[in-house]
Amino acid sequence: MEGTTNLKKHLVYGNGESRPIQPIIGGDFITWGCNAIYRDFVVDNLVSVDYSMQQEIYQSEYAMKNKCWFSDWEVLPAGFNPQMVMPNNDAPVFETPQLGRRSCVVQGKTQDTVEANIQEALQHNPDVDVDDLRQKAEKDVGMYITWVDEYNDKVINIDYPRGWSAGNTALYLACKFGAEEVYMLGFDGSDYSKPLNNIYKGSKNYLTANSRGFNTINWDNQFRMIQRDFPKVKFHRIGKPVLTYEELYTIAYDKEI
Repeated sequence: MEGTTNLKKHLVYGNGESRPIQPIIGGDFITWGCNAIYRDFVVDNLVSVDYSMQQEIYQSEYAMKNKCWFSDWEVLPAGFNPQMVMPNNDAPVFETPQLGRRSCVVQGKTQDTVEANIQEALQHNPDVDVDDLRQKAEKDVGMYITWVDEYNDKVINIDYPRGWSAGNTALYLACKFGAEEVYMLGFDGSDYSKPLNNIYKGSKNYLTANSRGFNTINWDNQFRMIQRDFPKVKFHRIGKPVLTYEELYTIAYDKEI
């Protein structure tokens, strides 16, 4: 892993509403964060698996100075015409300014894929709120063309895991690159019967503020796979009754708040 230290304690930020405003940066940790956390502060490793968020992060220039891990981030060769891989439909196109750059990343999700996913979900759970399901399924619909400076940016393509949540992807990568203890801050879970628990809900490239939470079965399965693959890693979920934020601060800086 490029630029890692010998630290064995990793702090992974989720974006649940329990995450405090005051960050723990540095200290005795390697830090990982997800998606829009970059709007508030810099982490050692930023993970994003959503096309719209990846494009937002890259366009902000954050990735030119700070390490980012993006899924499906395959840089097309210089001079490649992105129109050659565009689907023949009316999907919206989101393209960053080229700024003289000759290489690009093309990602996307079609409406046909959305409809197939919705029908599959309804077969497994016919009582689901269809409007809420559609809102979530249609997130990131369209084609995303991001012009990149691949020789100067700090983006690393995630080869595995694929198709996971950003939080669990960050946990897996922390374990893969040497964590012996992982502290999880802002991992609040979710509840389909309650409002979405995310501090960025209602903002750009996120679900609306009135969205329902998620059924966490996939998240739970992903976390069990991490525990299976890294049985020696100790996980600490921050927040009562496991470990308080004040106790975490003391571990990081060897002093009390």
